[in-house]
Amino acid sequence: MNSSALAIPFTSNQKPVGDAYLKFQLDEQTQAVFSMKYVQEVLTLPARRLTPMPNMPASMLGLMNRRSRVLWLIDLAQILGLSVLDTNVQQYTLILIQVNAVSLGLAIQQVEGITRIPTDAIQPLTGQVSPALLPYVRGCVLQSQDHKQEMLLVLDAEAVLQSPVLCQS
Repeated sequence: MNSSALAIPFTSNQKPVGDAYLKFQLDEQTQAVFSMKYVQEVLTLPARRLTPMPNMPASMLGLMNRRSRVLWLIDLAQILGLSVLDTNVQQYTLILIQVNAVSLGLAIQQVEGITRIPTDAIQPLTGQVSPALLPYVRGCVLQSQDHKQEMLLVLDAEAVLQSPVLCQS
């Protein structure tokens, strides 16, 4: 593929609107975003490279080695009280986040890409949501996609790293 085909025309008088967020699919019905300031990397990890740990909560998938660092890998959807990720897979799609000096691997269903969200577009969470989800959400964003409204959960990376599941391990 021609790398210039990937370049987006950008003139000096254009300014991106909003902050950059990584958009991803948590489960079949739920899309979410993390601020790019916390995202270190997105990658796929072969399941054989994950080391399961005994006597850990089900959301703790195990340990992984990345660039000479050992990181915990968790099922993000399960921590948030959503559906459990299929663990009988050949590979995991991961988001590596870092807050201060603490890093964590988050297994998710699928990465959608990067989107820009103006700060004033983030609204308080409305409607029926799982109580387990509330501590990890900063708000939501409504976006039009293919002639329909979709809701993106704006997740708080710091709150995910302070999850009680992680603190007890």
